[in-house]
Amino acid sequence: MSDKKLLGVDEALGRILQSACPLDAPETLSLAKAHGRTLAKDVIARRTQPPVDVSAMDGYAVRRADFANPATRARLIGESAAGHGFISEMKPGECVRIFTGAPVPAGADAILLQEDAIVENGLIAAAAPPEPGRHIRRRGLDFSQGAPALLAGTRLGAAELALAAATNHPDLCVARRPRVAIIASGDELVAPGAEPGPTQIISCNDVAVAAIVEAAGGEAIELGIFRDDLTDLKRGLTQAREARADVLVTLGGASVGDHDLLRPALASEGMTLDFWRIAMRPGKPLIFGRLGEAFVLGLPGNPVASYVCALVFLAPLLRALQGDPTAGGDKTEGAVLGCDLPANKGRRDFMRATLMQDALGHLVARPQPLQDSSLLTELVRSQALLLREIDAPAAKAGDPCRILRLRKD
Repeated sequence: MSDKKLLGVDEALGRILQSACPLDAPETLSLAKAHGRTLAKDVIARRTQPPVDVSAMDGYAVRRADFANPATRARLIGESAAGHGFISEMKPGECVRIFTGAPVPAGADAILLQEDAIVENGLIAAAAPPEPGRHIRRRGLDFSQGAPALLAGTRLGAAELALAAATNHPDLCVARRPRVAIIASGDELVAPGAEPGPTQIISCNDVAVAAIVEAAGGEAIELGIFRDDLTDLKRGLTQAREARADVLVTLGGASVGDHDLLRPALASEGMTLDFWRIAMRPGKPLIFGRLGEAFVLGLPGNPVASYVCALVFLAPLLRALQGDPTAGGDKTEGAVLGCDLPANKGRRDFMRATLMQDALGHLVARPQPLQDSSLLTELVRSQALLLREIDAPAAKAGDPCRILRLRKD
């Protein structure tokens, strides 16, 4: 198949996400255990925040009309603190000492800042007239009872958990974590810590993909390394089925060599192939299909190709299985090139690149000098992937470009 006949990256992702419906069996977790999970139901506010008008600053609750004349003095009649409000209504000529977060007394319509107040013998004058409504947080400013505070499909970070707690929800209904079985294949591979033979290498793709799975909210099930042998690969597929995997990720063995037996093994187990090979660099020999109810994503064996494909295809699939409506959204952003680039042919290129800001504040992307898909050191040194479209013409330093940030946390 020539590069021009290969499936495009966007179409490939669209086909992967097309049938990725949210998984069944959501679960209810306490706030303490819900970090990183995805909401399966909207969070409806159980209260109004703030429940009453409160002060945003330390100072004095006053009636603005009392200070129309700069010579006016208001009589201090009490104090309002957070949790201990002033319960009486202020009358003309009166004011109340107030602190941040404290209820604004009835009758007050402004906050005289502490630094603008002149205090003498229980009387308050204003060095600068208070502005009406300024420094008052109105009832319901943040959220109101009965209104949606967080929508289903929202990934729960620290801020989202704080909002859920503030709306008085101790527990949240979250999507089930997709179970992702990971199979590495290749006679050349040994596990980290083992003593490799003279021509063997250490398996690392499974480690990286498992981390990407966990970061995307999935549950990684690492099944180990399987030989370039049809029987052994079928044994791995059986283990994935027994693990009740929602997604099966295979690493390596997806190309066209005599020892690339992954596709025959999958076919013998009944996989329905959707597509194989895409117009992407690195990552051309990508496999996607279904094996029973499980999605199958066959990633390339080269470490960088495996990593990039996991970011571009696997992570969105896992987000979609958890009900994230933005799973397939464009995550790229604009930058400018830091060097000249030749024309790009055949496939969409995902070039490892460093990022910096120039003197004008522009985000500048500079591709690494070596782009071989086996080089992990260059990947670690990079902060983004620089996208070059199929048949993109030669470009000059300073030209606009698109990048996809690499998150290593």
